[in-house]
Amino acid sequence: MGKSRRQVTNGYNGIMADCATMMNGGATLAGRKNGSANSPQNVTVVVGAQWGDEGKGKVVDMLAREADIVCRCQGGNNAGHTVVVDGTEFDFHLLPSGILNPACKSVIGNGVVVHLPGLFEELNKNVKKGLKEWEKRLLISDRAHLVFDFHQEVDGFQEMEKGLKSLGTTKKGIGPAYSSKATRNGIRIADLLGDFSQFAEKYNSLVEMYTRMFPHLSVDVKAELQRYQEYADLIRPMVVDTVSYLHRALREGQHILVEGANAAMLDIDFGTYPYVTSSNCSIGGVCTGLGVPARNIGDVYGVVKAYTTRVGDGPFPTELCNEIGEILQTRGSEIGVTTKRKRRCGWLDIPVLVYTSMVNGYSGIALTKLDILDTLDEIKIGVSYKKNGNKLDYFPANPSELASVEVEYITMPGWMTSIEDVREYKDLPEKAKNYVEKIEELLEVPVRWIGVGKGRESIISVY
Repeated sequence: MGKSRRQVTNGYNGIMADCATMMNGGATLAGRKNGSANSPQNVTVVVGAQWGDEGKGKVVDMLAREADIVCRCQGGNNAGHTVVVDGTEFDFHLLPSGILNPACKSVIGNGVVVHLPGLFEELNKNVKKGLKEWEKRLLISDRAHLVFDFHQEVDGFQEMEKGLKSLGTTKKGIGPAYSSKATRNGIRIADLLGDFSQFAEKYNSLVEMYTRMFPHLSVDVKAELQRYQEYADLIRPMVVDTVSYLHRALREGQHILVEGANAAMLDIDFGTYPYVTSSNCSIGGVCTGLGVPARNIGDVYGVVKAYTTRVGDGPFPTELCNEIGEILQTRGSEIGVTTKRKRRCGWLDIPVLVYTSMVNGYSGIALTKLDILDTLDEIKIGVSYKKNGNKLDYFPANPSELASVEVEYITMPGWMTSIEDVREYKDLPEKAKNYVEKIEELLEVPVRWIGVGKGRESIISVY
């Protein structure tokens, strides 16, 4: 027999409590959080557990109410997080979703690549929707690299060159910017705020390199340098050494919340390469993108959509190219926040979640969009992959192998009633609770929260 939700939760928490005690010479996690040891685990991380678009923004917005600092650690304005407050939709691409909390600071870390025109456009749009006094709360790392408009043009050129083998990028220049960073000719915010003649020299060199590679690329260097002189004045008050800033906060016992962009299956190392993003959007990106040691990380929450979606190309074992897939797409409003492309939809894929849980070490799950399944009389869950009739005990690295696996499903009865207005776990239909508890059983990770609607108020706290 499978374990009950209570057994999964209690068993996992018990193991974690024992480990925490041993690792700290007998001190409890609560004790460390109160500053009784040198390594307080005051950093909570929220990451996407699938291919993105799981609803991380809403979870971060909820947890940010108890945070002192909310951070972005990787990616750029290719991310798309939506938070609905009193019926108003706020869309975030570069900004941490926690910027809506007037009581906490928002940090764009060194691992993020920043497109300044996009940042100010995003700020202006959200100010019109009601975002206030952001300039008192937003901090940007001086070590963050810049994405320029020509990076975005190059992104488009590279996609065109690939033709039918394109990766389906957002064309926001993220890949080319990270390429510049890796080849050590990237330009950082510290360069922009330093000697501007040196910034101009580096900018010219970068433009010259790309125009040699892409003769159709045209850049008005003089106009761009003038624009960036103006940006330098605008962002100077926000720029800090975020590494020192965050470590001071840790010493003071402040609670730091990290918002992952993209998702684990888009991680450049662990995702479905090459159909991935250009950064580490699993747990390792927190350490490299913020300068926070692993020993300071406490809870890691994986955000899981109650079904599976992905934008762009790449293998998708549980994809539904049928009427049910269309129902999920329509009911779930599955349109990319950044790309505006329709998301591909499919059944929940447990092998994906087991794999990303191995990489990230989830202490809990936020299960989102459960209400989208309300109208289905049967719901399937992909529980294992088979190849040549044999179950796989690993997650395929080769995209061709992943595309060819046979998925083994279990079928569960749907609840066939609206759960949008449910606010207590006990009030969910029994069949909906069975679905949640089956996910816990298969993953051996507790479900902490359940999303049943768009708004802030539509999150059920399970325990």
